[in-house]
Amino acid sequence: MHLPHRNFSLLVLCLVALGTQAFAQPKQKAPGSYAKINGLELYYEVHGKGRPLVLLHGGLGSTSMFGDNLKALAKHYKVIAVDLQGHGRTADIDRPLSVELMADDVAALIQHLKLGRADVFGYSLGGGVALLVGVRHPELVNKLVIVSTAFRRNAYYPEILAQQGQVNEGAAEMMKQTPMYQGYVAIAPRPQDFPKLLTKIGEAMKQDFDFSKQIASLQAPTLVMAADADLFPPSHAVEFFGLLGGGKRDGGWDGAGRPKSRLAILPGLTHYNVFASPLMVSVALPFLQEGT
Repeated sequence: MHLPHRNFSLLVLCLVALGTQAFAQPKQKAPGSYAKINGLELYYEVHGKGRPLVLLHGGLGSTSMFGDNLKALAKHYKVIAVDLQGHGRTADIDRPLSVELMADDVAALIQHLKLGRADVFGYSLGGGVALLVGVRHPELVNKLVIVSTAFRRNAYYPEILAQQGQVNEGAAEMMKQTPMYQGYVAIAPRPQDFPKLLTKIGEAMKQDFDFSKQIASLQAPTLVMAADADLFPPSHAVEFFGLLGGGKRDGGWDGAGRPKSRLAILPGLTHYNVFASPLMVSVALPFLQEGT
């Protein structure tokens, strides 16, 4: 999960280049539903038909941030797009923002909807949540797609760690002109909670973490994706892949030596536009469809 504080102007320019529809949406009736999950009124939308795929957004985002990529996935899957705790149309509750707790929320939703085993696809914060769903609830997960997600805090570039340390409610006023803020207030049940959300995100980003041991025990085949100009070097994604058993030997002329997991470094992209790039879905689909 990442929100640069000193580089707000750069972030805004990135979002404007994508089109503000990725975040800012006019007020409208919610097209989805709510489930009572772990004290939350957890918002979710269902798009398409077929095998279930749970789609998880990044920090300060919502289901709408995937735009056309959600539609592309829904051509092949029953996509359950979730607004995580305190994001989008899911109001916050009195508990920390934690990938572990949010993973339990997603697992409870999978059970609530009687999906059986689902594929789980997450970007940034959502990627961390997806990872922990796979670790804590392996019986509910078929495959994982994890995009632009560090599994160890010290993998972030030093300047990113410094910026993360400055995220708090004091940034709320500065953000009022950004598509992120405008998108939040357009759909949030309590728009006045935005400063509190920034504080919670800032507190969460200051917590050290290292999921190396958990990744090594992961059962679900996993596609690790990162932009080639992400918040961490491409070598971190390679390390992630290695913990999944990848990169240990030649795959063989017939592919018999390939690991069950996959790695993709997406060229010409950054953390701020990878989620909207059609390349993300075009790479993920063959992995998700393999063996089905």
